[in-house]
Amino acid sequence: MRYARYMLGDEEDAEEAVQDTFLRVYDHLEQFRPDARFEPWLFRILANRCRTVRDRRRRRESLVTTGELPAVAAASTEISRDFLEEVEAALEDLPTEQREAFLLRHVEDLSYEDMAVITGVRLSALRMRVKRACDTLRTRLQQEM
Repeated sequence: MRYARYMLGDEEDAEEAVQDTFLRVYDHLEQFRPDARFEPWLFRILANRCRTVRDRRRRRESLVTTGELPAVAAASTEISRDFLEEVEAALEDLPTEQREAFLLRHVEDLSYEDMAVITGVRLSALRMRVKRACDTLRTRLQQEM
């Protein structure tokens, strides 16, 4: 759910993606290879569902502009709400490929090998996406401070 929330920036869209992921996992469980790890397989389905929901939302928003802002996660007692909003805005501004790689690596704490299974992208490309995402986030957040 955390990954979907960060990828989509909206609680309802994230819930939709997660629910659809579990339905797809259940419906396609016979396609899961017993010699493979379950977590990367599950995340690959979730990442694909997030992309689909995001694309659908973009098409919908291009037809109708609502003027609503994405839902913001609740502020923690240790981190100010403003800082959380800055981090979420910075994540939202990242290209989708970089945001996806960053979240899988640093939020979901997956290995690059698992990330490669999930995304279908080579290890070197994933490392570069994570590095670029970190550099962009660091620069943007330092400017905000």
